[in-house]
Amino acid sequence: LSYQVQPYPGGLAQAFLLGEAFIGSDHVAMVLGDNVFFGHGLNAHLKGAVARANSHKATIFGYYVNNPERFGVLEFDRNRRVIGIEEKPAHPKSNYCVTGLYFYENRVVEFARRLTPSARGELEITDINRAYLEAGALYVDILGEGYTWLDAGTHETLAEATNFVRMTEKNQHRK
Repeated sequence: LSYQVQPYPGGLAQAFLLGEAFIGSDHVAMVLGDNVFFGHGLNAHLKGAVARANSHKATIFGYYVNNPERFGVLEFDRNRRVIGIEEKPAHPKSNYCVTGLYFYENRVVEFARRLTPSARGELEITDINRAYLEAGALYVDILGEGYTWLDAGTHETLAEATNFVRMTEKNQHRK
């Protein structure tokens, strides 16, 4: 077993370069640790993402938010097909953001290798998603009504996630 130490925070896409030896020829799923997903039928969405990876496609999940400027934002054409993704835009083109759940086929390592650091000095996950979009190999699965996505990356959103889990456990009588 070998590993490589990350010398500095280099962005989410750097994970594919650091984990290249571990990834080998496998496909990759990445879920950010500060994300909570909930909804009846979520397993079907995940199985579909795995099937698409086996068919040489990537799957990301979109979700409607009130504050899209905090996230990677999806841009749609008139037919509701995704035509662009922008990282934390000042003027979002929609209210649909990319959640912290990603499924990639093995080319993700190659795509990550080609990235150049953003203005923030990071290898952005949005640039990986954009590479798949430009290659015609990106599927965006919109999690609509009946699904909850919580990004618990701030103190306020962590408290919201805690309360959501507590109330869901209490009201549905299950963990």
